[in-house]
Amino acid sequence: MNPTNELDSIQLNFSSSDLLLLNLALALIMYGVALDLRFEDFKYLAKNPKGFFLGVFSQFLLLPFLTWCLVLIMKPPPSVALGMFLVAACPGGNVSNFLTSLAKGNTALSVSLTGFSSMLSIISTPLNFALWAGLYAPTSNLLREISLDYSDTFSTIALILGIPLILGIITHQYAPTFAEKASKILKPLSILIFAAFVVIAFAGNFDLFTKYISLIFLWVLAHNFVALGSGFITGKIFRLPLADVKTMTIETGIQNSGLGLVLIFTYFDGLGGMAIITAWWGIWHLISGMTIASLWKSKV
Repeated sequence: MNPTNELDSIQLNFSSSDLLLLNLALALIMYGVALDLRFEDFKYLAKNPKGFFLGVFSQFLLLPFLTWCLVLIMKPPPSVALGMFLVAACPGGNVSNFLTSLAKGNTALSVSLTGFSSMLSIISTPLNFALWAGLYAPTSNLLREISLDYSDTFSTIALILGIPLILGIITHQYAPTFAEKASKILKPLSILIFAAFVVIAFAGNFDLFTKYISLIFLWVLAHNFVALGSGFITGKIFRLPLADVKTMTIETGIQNSGLGLVLIFTYFDGLGGMAIITAWWGIWHLISGMTIASLWKSKV
């Protein structure tokens, strides 16, 4: 069997206990992100709508569309294309706020966009994924074979993102001192938690990863470049301040691949191409994000 086609038939090993821990970890990560949010942050968005709406446009409309274009050009195996569509449909990643701060971007905009996109993802992630995967014949056929129940995905995302987000905002509102202390602990811890689960996924399927990493590396590299570029170009075209351009680039280029992995192991039985490309995205976007933030931190 052709190695690229073989990706559509393999499944990664990930136990139910590992999946439960990943769900809990992702909820904890989201709670930690929300500890920086206040109800007043949404007033900030109302007073500064341009950067906010462009950020939403770049992440939820432009990136999925460009991903579809990239899939048409690259023609990866259907399971890999499904993984790319799912990553593009996920909200911003939890480390985007840290990277924006490091890059001397607009941290207030970053935190607000992360919070809003995470809430919006309860609806937008399943809808965006279904729309763009349905417009590409190979993934559309694969989805029919899987028979995905989208109502279940709404519930899952609401549980692991929506509820922790609301609890974090409430905590900040009524226990600000605790929220500030807990946030300082959970920010670095969240990065370590996610990295640990990616390592677990790699360790349990090491032979598969080493066999296919050369195939997926360029796919993820191209996809992440498109994601970062879509945020950067959108900010530049609409003449946003440099700090806002940095924020939009990072927010669009850093996706919540942890959520993607939860959905893959919950509803797609660890489908090989989806899981491998999403797990590698989780590693690569940290490398590309840290590189960009480091280069940008001296430019204000």
